[in-house]
Amino acid sequence: MTGYRRQLYRDDAVVLRVQKLGESDRIITLLTRRHGRLRAVARGVRRTTSKFGARLEPFGHVDVQLAGDPKGNTGSSLHSVSQVEGIDLYGKRFLGDYPRYTAASAIAETAERLTPVEREPSLRLFQLTLGALKSLARGEHATTLVLDAYLLRGMALAGWAPALTACAVCGTPGRHRAFSVPAGGAVCPDCRPPGAAHPAPATVELMSALTTGDWVLADATDTGVRRECSGLVAAHLQWHLERALRSLPLVDRGNPAPGGGAQDVSRERAE
Repeated sequence: MTGYRRQLYRDDAVVLRVQKLGESDRIITLLTRRHGRLRAVARGVRRTTSKFGARLEPFGHVDVQLAGDPKGNTGSSLHSVSQVEGIDLYGKRFLGDYPRYTAASAIAETAERLTPVEREPSLRLFQLTLGALKSLARGEHATTLVLDAYLLRGMALAGWAPALTACAVCGTPGRHRAFSVPAGGAVCPDCRPPGAAHPAPATVELMSALTTGDWVLADATDTGVRRECSGLVAAHLQWHLERALRSLPLVDRGNPAPGGGAQDVSRERAE
């Protein structure tokens, strides 16, 4: 029975977070392809002689062998890392790039918050998270566009997508000018509650483009539209999470050119 409880199994995963444990170990939070979010102890990885410590850094895509019960029948929440191979260590590509590093931190924190139940498979969120980190590493689009696209699509997977093409309250179709986070998105004049925002039409168009993957339209937007979009997206997400994300205020909203920025953020890395 003991052998069953500590069975070995493999999966590929994105490293979301690392935490110190004792003098030489770490607890690694992983979003896996087939087994959802897991936490695992990686023993000895903080020693200079560790064979795979460098592979278990935030934002890496890894192939990992774990010891534990993937179904959670034993009640233990921690697994053990027995082997790990790096598939693509995205974090190494933007370790010194403050905008991309902080955006990746917000993506990782959001992925963790959108998987409140450990060991519950979430393939689409895994693929979305992996794709966003890959896009950041390649510098394909402005950093905040990648982040906001991830947040909008992540909310859609959770059932929290803001209404953009119809009134969130009555369903009247159209591009409505008012936007209310508590109401669920765009609202028509008849349903508009007090305090509703009035974003520029281009801002709502950008939110729609990021949700559907229209990068031609998204890449052509200016800084002001992107900033307004980011504010609405962050407000909508945190309303549904019922708690602020710690990493979002750190994100650089200056919208540098893809791949730009060179501030050292090694002090921000999780230990």
